[in-house]
Amino acid sequence: MIVVTGATGNIGRPLTRALAAAGERVTAVSRHAAAVPDGVRHVVADLAGPGGPAALEPVLDGAKALFLLLSGDLHGPGTAPADLVGRAVAAGVRRVVLLSTQGVSTRPFGPTRVAMRALEDVVRESAPEWAVLRPGGFASNVLWWAESVRTRRTVVAPFGDIGAPVVDPADIADVAAACLLEDRYNGGVHDLTGPEVITPRGQAQALATALGVPLRFHELTRDEARTAMARTMPAELADDTLDILGAPTEAELRVSPAVEQVLGRPPRPFADWAARNVAAFR
Repeated sequence: MIVVTGATGNIGRPLTRALAAAGERVTAVSRHAAAVPDGVRHVVADLAGPGGPAALEPVLDGAKALFLLLSGDLHGPGTAPADLVGRAVAAGVRRVVLLSTQGVSTRPFGPTRVAMRALEDVVRESAPEWAVLRPGGFASNVLWWAESVRTRRTVVAPFGDIGAPVVDPADIADVAAACLLEDRYNGGVHDLTGPEVITPRGQAQALATALGVPLRFHELTRDEARTAMARTMPAELADDTLDILGAPTEAELRVSPAVEQVLGRPPRPFADWAARNVAAFR
């Protein structure tokens, strides 16, 4: 049996489907009730709530593998994500696949990335078998634009002409499935990107093509973007995100071969993600 945390999100949902389609017994863990594929056991558990990592213990009985995706609040003060790994290994889980972040290697000194690198180390040292996934920016981050696209046919974003090789969450899910199911990826660290650098303006054009209507692009200043982002995230995280968006490093612009190496096919382009998710912008 394979346990998938964050099972109803952009990565966990397709990962759960892929594992179930492969004939695996799957337990999907999420904070809220949600639909899951037929045959998949669904457990509601808030791993950052009052029960903390102990909330995962009843789910682990009989599990051979764990996909560990941490919500942002699991990095906050007083949380102990390393306990999740310890409890899983103590329960007999042999393989842990951790969703980390590209920033662990490209910008290693931010507080969140320091904590994530420490968690990577715990996984390496504790789990008999392990793999670490380090994706860059997600194609699905443009869902932030959905309301303005639906209501005003306008994309509102900073740094319109500064791009990055954003990765499709479905590709992350497919790589995660391979790492959970195949022994040959044991002990691997996989940097995951899309196939090409694409700018916000280019993403807006791809969305316009998928929608079949023109979209206007309104470029925010950094200060305007920071104000908007700080409504939904800590100001420090907003600044950190804007640093990456506005001045990506050479490593953050590099297209990684890892998706193709694992899956035997190129990563999906952003236009593919836009076509599959166009309903969110109608």
